[in-house]
Amino acid sequence: MILMEQRTLGRTGRDVSVVGQGTWQLGGDWGEVAEDDAFGLLDAAVASGVTFFDTADVYGDGRSEQLIGRYLKNRPDADVFVATKMGRRLDQVPENYVLDNFRTWNDRSRANLGTDTLDLVQLHCPPSTVYSSDAVYDALDTLVAEQRIAAYAVSVETCAEALTAIARPGVASVQIILNPFRLKPLDEVLPAAVAAGVGIIARVPLASGLLSGRYTKETVFGPDDHRTYNRHGEAFDQGETFSGIDYATGVAAAAEFAALAPEGATPAQTALRWIIQQPGVTSVIPGARSVEQARANAAAADLPPLPQSTLDAVRELYDRSIRAEVHNRW
Repeated sequence: MILMEQRTLGRTGRDVSVVGQGTWQLGGDWGEVAEDDAFGLLDAAVASGVTFFDTADVYGDGRSEQLIGRYLKNRPDADVFVATKMGRRLDQVPENYVLDNFRTWNDRSRANLGTDTLDLVQLHCPPSTVYSSDAVYDALDTLVAEQRIAAYAVSVETCAEALTAIARPGVASVQIILNPFRLKPLDEVLPAAVAAGVGIIARVPLASGLLSGRYTKETVFGPDDHRTYNRHGEAFDQGETFSGIDYATGVAAAAEFAALAPEGATPAQTALRWIIQQPGVTSVIPGARSVEQARANAAAADLPPLPQSTLDAVRELYDRSIRAEVHNRW
């Protein structure tokens, strides 16, 4: 088993690998992943030093959680911290974010994952007013007191939501979209998280695959892939798909980004390395659909830091090609 750099995940006090394993794809919203393939890529991630899995109760209506639960049951030697999410099983209105629903969702996730106490539960991009509700945080504190969860956190769409959550003393971490095509969190969110001792989990790190450099304007995604059905926010927040960037714009910018990859590194690994070295980031959670992708993602942790010239080039590309589309929206 490969050793990977570990960082403390905010107020949980637990250390996790700087590259984690995102598991949205195990639920099926990126096309079908067979069970054996899912176990294979999870095993490859663990063997590569990954100690952090991120999932949610709605990924495949619980399939992602169930696969992780079965995998870890068969691998009691794997020291993996599992973060899940809750809140999107009902209509997205603040009135649904109450203790009774939390307990119901929590019971389902604990059964899916095969554990009495969940390592971390994140509110799953709820309505903005939820982040400032005293009653919501009181309910989350109750779940901790009942030992249903060890800690709680939030997953957000906007920087404003992140800053609201960071100010709450019980919030352990914030999950937010961060990648070379989404730089706004660098301005205020990451510095505020560092000051408060809150962890940062970077999601959508490859802008839904754009930053891999493998896609062209002619690429066709399956009908069950959110990169087909959610390009304009038809099913959930548009920012979750290609980081909210127009696809053609993203493909062109990704070609420029690919040229910045250092010798021996892929564009995807370069994007992950860029995220890892941003001050305040705890872990980045790329997805993977194969053993090879899981290994390649983990290998980004071993790359040397990108030089200042590359960091400057990323900023210039963002300011020139991306900023006008996304900076004021999220």
